Amino acid sequence: MSTRPRLIRSIPFWGLVVVSLATVAGGWFITTDKIASMTTTLTDGTATGVDVYVGQSIAQLGGILIGAGIVGILLALGIAALSTLRPHAQLEVVEPIDWDSEAESIDAAPESTEAAEPAADAEVDAPVASR
Repeated sequence: MSTRPRLIRSIPFWGLVVVSLATVAGGWFITTDKIASMTTTLTDGTATGVDVYVGQSIAQLGGILIGAGIVGILLALGIAALSTLRPHAQLEVVEPIDWDSEAESIDAAPESTEAAEPAADAEVDAPVASR
């Protein structure tokens, strides 16, 4: 039987989640930055060929990064769902617990300690009284 760690302690799984989220965030930043830059230069009338044509390519790259990040997040969700289908080792019960006998032993324990305490006090008092 192989003992595999739980998914919550799997470093590759969390690496996939973090890299996917970072890819989505980076793609979103690139896309919104370039589209905002292209919009301002085109409306001002100061747009150059580099702003228009290269800006489109960079915005498309941002869109591709967003898509790749979403695929990574969906892959991580699929892995998480499949990990629940993995069989787990069954626990063996050595012997059934008899709750009634344990309750009786707990109730009986304080009575025996109370009976022992006065006897110990009597022995201590006897030598003191004889002095």
